[in-house]
Amino acid sequence: MRFGELADDPVILHTRVAESLRTTPAELAATLGLGPNAFASGSRTRRRETQARLRQLVEMLKRVEPAVSSPLVSYAWFRSEPLPGFGGATPGQLLQEGRAGHVHAYLDRIMDGGYA
Repeated sequence: MRFGELADDPVILHTRVAESLRTTPAELAATLGLGPNAFASGSRTRRRETQARLRQLVEMLKRVEPAVSSPLVSYAWFRSEPLPGFGGATPGQLLQEGRAGHVHAYLDRIMDGGYA
């Protein structure tokens, strides 16, 4: 599954994201900085904060995927690539800190041919 398809959904289903990334819902919740019960029920999955984090993740991966040609490689980038100018923080750490906008600005610069 490509992330563009997930990003178009009004409600992002954590099960589809986890399946696409070959991970568990519990690991996905931890990656997003959400509590272990974030996906325990449909109402929790639809909470504003949960949906915002899922959407931010999917949007980042969607933007990176064409450059790396694989959904799993884009997820590896999200979890492990330290970004210059952010003290070695990864996109995942920045998302957990509520700084997803900084990652999007970084990606804008890179996509426009700028420097990291």
